[in-house]
Amino acid sequence: MDILALNCGSSSVKYQLFNWTKREVIAKGMVERVTIGDSYIIHEVPGRETYREEYECPDHKTAVHLIVKILTDKTYGVVEDMSKISAVGHRVVHGGERFASSVLITDDVLDAIKEVQHLAPLHNPPNISGIEAAKVNLPDVPHIAIFDTAFHQTIPEHAYTYPVPQDWYTKHGVRRYGFHGTSHLYVSKRAAMLLGKKPEECNVITMHIGNGVSHTAIKNGVSVDTSMGLTPLEGAVMGTRCGDIDPAIPAFIMEREGLTPKELDNILNKKSGILGVTGEFTDRRDVIEAAEKGNKSCALALEIESYRLKKYIGSYCAILGRLDAVVFTAGVGEMAWLIREKALDNLEHIGIKLDKEKNRNTMTRKVETTITTPDSPVKVFVIPTDEELVFTEDVVAILEKTYTDHMNFKYSFAEKEFKRS
Repeated sequence: MDILALNCGSSSVKYQLFNWTKREVIAKGMVERVTIGDSYIIHEVPGRETYREEYECPDHKTAVHLIVKILTDKTYGVVEDMSKISAVGHRVVHGGERFASSVLITDDVLDAIKEVQHLAPLHNPPNISGIEAAKVNLPDVPHIAIFDTAFHQTIPEHAYTYPVPQDWYTKHGVRRYGFHGTSHLYVSKRAAMLLGKKPEECNVITMHIGNGVSHTAIKNGVSVDTSMGLTPLEGAVMGTRCGDIDPAIPAFIMEREGLTPKELDNILNKKSGILGVTGEFTDRRDVIEAAEKGNKSCALALEIESYRLKKYIGSYCAILGRLDAVVFTAGVGEMAWLIREKALDNLEHIGIKLDKEKNRNTMTRKVETTITTPDSPVKVFVIPTDEELVFTEDVVAILEKTYTDHMNFKYSFAEKEFKRS
């Protein structure tokens, strides 16, 4: 059984083809610069050289068609034709309150996803375009939606409710939803295995740090609070998003600068965060390199991000009470030892004893590592995330009618025998 996972962003489409029978990745890749020109595909097959092809993709339909073309190519492909694919799993960022789990995409489900796209205007529209494009290219296979927000539907009412007029919630759905759910699910299950405990016995803080950043407090195996809110803009400092700021700032700047709501929203989402502070960088590798060379704005950006990370660890520690582990994941979380070191500095009072040498030697996206000392009461793990595997297992379970909520469903990566492919 071959499962295709698709993750359609505003200007990219990531894909992975997974052979469920052999439990191995057949191919993966990404179409970059979709809708903005000079598009190209990077196609990776284990044991082969990476293939790159320039191909203009003015829309997501063309990008998905290109993926189909490469997967079935006589020279670079891995399947004879798309009939070999059993199903497609689609990342959908926002599912609102309706979806607490992955579901088979019907016309009704697709309509429901469209109804909440205003809650994630940068993400849901390309997700929807990807679903519609994939249905055209693969009309005869099941399509499954895997929601970022589903994992966080266990957050209690007092944590997801904003202290604003409550008809904002009843009329418009204004509440905390949370995102990166598949990543938080995966690494929290892996953390439980590394701790030698069942997920329901674990209190863990998971920190997904990439261009987008979110943190989650997981108590007894379920999400009880998370940093992103109604949209992915709230929370930690991100590559181009501001995260938590004084809510009066937008109105103040709109009045002073004469900006429209759309213009301001674009600034807060695409021109703030690390980019806003440094003026030129979002990639933390560039920020760290420039800071080491004396760039003061980059040094400040590092201090701001690390300080905010530490604040979230402290606040979630207070919520959880007993803390078993902190997990760093995603590109920055897995690779940026300096940011981890700054965020974890002087946290011995809450039980975190960092092994600086281990931390500095942990810069990989393939190996799970413990970066605290053996006697540290609270463990800190660096765990490479694998959202595509969550997609795949949800899809297979739905096809086989064995799917249930994540606390009762047996994911392969939650088992002792699991090995990363």
